[in-house]
Amino acid sequence: MKKLITFFKEYKQFGLVIITIIVAGVLALTGQSTAAHIVLAVSAILNTIPLVWGMIQDLRSGTYGVDILAVTAILSSVLFKEYWAGIIIVFMLTGGESLEDYAERRAQAELTALLERAPQMAHVIRGRKELDIPVGEVVVGDKILIKPGEVVPVDAVVLEGISDFDESSLTGESLPVSKTIGQDLLSGSVSIDGSITAKALQTAENSQFSQIIKLVKAAQAGKSPFVRMADRYAVPFTLLAFTIAFGAWALSGDSLRFLQVLVVATPCPLILGAPIALISGMSRAAKHGIIIKNGSALEQLARVKTMGFDKTGTLTQGIPEVKDVAVYNSYKEDEVLKLAGTLEQVSNHVLASAIVNLAKTKKLSLAKPKHVKEIAGRGLSSVIAGKKVLVGRLSLLEEEDIKMPKGFNGQKINTTAAYVAIDGKLAGVITFEDALRKDTASTLERLKRLGVQERLMVTGDNKTTAQAIAKKLGIETVVADALPADKLIAIDKAQYKPIGFVGDGVNDAPVLTAADVGIALGARGSTAASESADVVIMLDSLEQVAVGVDVAQRTIRIAKQSIMTGIALSTILMFIFATGKFMPIYGAAIQELVDVVVIVYALRAHGPWRGVKDDVIAS
Repeated sequence: MKKLITFFKEYKQFGLVIITIIVAGVLALTGQSTAAHIVLAVSAILNTIPLVWGMIQDLRSGTYGVDILAVTAILSSVLFKEYWAGIIIVFMLTGGESLEDYAERRAQAELTALLERAPQMAHVIRGRKELDIPVGEVVVGDKILIKPGEVVPVDAVVLEGISDFDESSLTGESLPVSKTIGQDLLSGSVSIDGSITAKALQTAENSQFSQIIKLVKAAQAGKSPFVRMADRYAVPFTLLAFTIAFGAWALSGDSLRFLQVLVVATPCPLILGAPIALISGMSRAAKHGIIIKNGSALEQLARVKTMGFDKTGTLTQGIPEVKDVAVYNSYKEDEVLKLAGTLEQVSNHVLASAIVNLAKTKKLSLAKPKHVKEIAGRGLSSVIAGKKVLVGRLSLLEEEDIKMPKGFNGQKINTTAAYVAIDGKLAGVITFEDALRKDTASTLERLKRLGVQERLMVTGDNKTTAQAIAKKLGIETVVADALPADKLIAIDKAQYKPIGFVGDGVNDAPVLTAADVGIALGARGSTAASESADVVIMLDSLEQVAVGVDVAQRTIRIAKQSIMTGIALSTILMFIFATGKFMPIYGAAIQELVDVVVIVYALRAHGPWRGVKDDVIAS
């Protein structure tokens, strides 16, 4: 009973049509035919009102649909007192709309409605008191405290302290960025390992995070209306139907012929064939961790000719790995890595994890460090196996008067690095990189085979890094050092349309909205990206992007075939009923058989497709 009540709440129009048919049926069976006809006529006329209003709105927005044929058939049924034929048409129309609504509700239910990185509260120091206040109440000039693991609430400048910050979701910079006195902080970035006191430079409304959200809204408002696949068949089918209907009336002189033709010409194959195929394809995709939010997104995904990618966390893993271990003063690589890994076990820093992981991969025996001294935001020191070990920033080693090799210049190391000192001498420099995903190259190649003509990388990372990765992957176009607004310009200049874009960070949200189809990697990415995108990949796999395109293309192919099958059968029936030998109610009943054929054919989209195994299912 609860499910029934929920159904009628969510799909009121379709539910009322069902109730109307039941009531009219009871009245007719009890001999009250006149009352039954009144109920059917009133329901049919009332259901044309939203159709007519929808037609007006579509025309205003520059789109069109199959509604004119449906409205004409319903009103003609009432005019010719063929009430049951009219209500059957209404039933199929409202049923088709309910199917589309169901598909969108089901897809949206897979996603969270919150922006996970949106700061909510701020620690403000006023006088000698630390107060927790809503981020919207922070004013320019307020002194704010940002603790390890916390999100920066507003744009600010550092007054005291030092820490690494994760800005990857905002700028695309994959490695942590060190911030100290006098340097700017972006709202939405995350403090990793140190406490910072900063001065607010902007209110929450004017900070970087809010500016990105504003770009998202502007991109959404500026998106062109999309003409759905079924609607593109509407004009020729409608013209054909009216031509046959008016021709039958003119040649026979019998106005009923007009209705007899239109009853079997109702656009149910268009209204049912596409939604059912799309729902089937979307459902199948969801089993494999690909959430396609609506039918329009699936249609656009099937047509994509340019696919743009963010770099950090999309083409790359988004997690630093050790790139190289340079050793000095006769120390060996494994010795440096073993001592550094032993010490870094107590740290939660992302670079510490990379060092420990490599040491474990090499099966180096890591002892449990004791009496570790942490220099907040700068490094660690301890005595391990009788040796004094220090791991941290170059500045820390310089302050500790660590002896450097002759000719060594740490300033020439232009990438993120951890410096290791043993017994007062530099022993090694560990550098890091954001490695490519294992499936990146194969995914790009598969997209090319699926007809994607241009691959585009748009990233906030530096030009040198971006071009090196693009060359390795064979990506044709690269835009580096890109802010969120620059990404919008980049996709607008793409040569081939429609454009898809794949990203995972807050900074990708505007471009995911503006692209013809935005694809978010939601397993590790920002909810802001998932909310803005049309398609969300729930698995931590780039390969699912290519799978999604493959699924979409197959689904649209089946949808088109089901539509054309329905149109062909309806056209044959129009010529048969133009003879006037069959009453409209028979046409409505036969049209139901056409609908069944279309539905069964469209359900093929739920079957398995090429290159995707059923055991690869999202948990």
